[in-house]
Amino acid sequence: MPPYHEIFVGLGVLAASVVFVREARRRGALNEHSLVAVTGALVGGAIGMRLAGWLETLDLKDLWLYGSRSILGGLTGAYVGVLVAKRISGYRERTGDLFAPAVALGMAIGRIGCHLTEAPGRPTGLPWGVHAPPTTPECPGCLTGAAMHPSFLYEIVFQLAAFAALMWARGRLTRPGELFTLYLAGYAAFRFLVEFTRANETLWLGLTGPQWFLAAGLPLLAVRVGLGHRRGYYDPLISRKVRS
Repeated sequence: MPPYHEIFVGLGVLAASVVFVREARRRGALNEHSLVAVTGALVGGAIGMRLAGWLETLDLKDLWLYGSRSILGGLTGAYVGVLVAKRISGYRERTGDLFAPAVALGMAIGRIGCHLTEAPGRPTGLPWGVHAPPTTPECPGCLTGAAMHPSFLYEIVFQLAAFAALMWARGRLTRPGELFTLYLAGYAAFRFLVEFTRANETLWLGLTGPQWFLAAGLPLLAVRVGLGHRRGYYDPLISRKVRS
């Protein structure tokens, strides 16, 4: 089978890089510092994806084989990588708003590879359930021919909608960092919910590893978005001009 996962991940990274450069140029922030931040994101994301995947098995021989499957690990690693790169270069401006639409589009494309190569999700009786080849790794439902949730397609739709919303909101939000905050909070909430349709193994109380990871961060993100709302950061997105 062609390496669809790697191909679409590569296309996603390429698309994200193009969007980042265009957005940085539009904001007048395309310079050596922002490019260093991109490098930090790529390096940190690659390390985070592999370390998070390796933690699933704790087997050194799986460090390269399975690491590229952890999106949450990749996002965490990319975030840390940007912070480290900015610290080294002495850059203090916020770059999250540049990354938000780029990440959304890149993940939408990358998830196509996941849909083509990984277990779609848990069995479902819904009419849009999909069937995957019996050779799909770690997919008992594929062997029995069961219809399964197209969980990766759910995420592709979410990321494309998020990309469109971020492109609409980018010229309206003037507070630095808030575009990235809203995207991060929205994706965290969505990912927690969509995990109920994913084929990931449950660990405790019916929740998967990613859900327990997100459970620690979701309350903090909710408080952060709540404070932003109280301070009026998001008023340009929800208020309407009243005609006199």
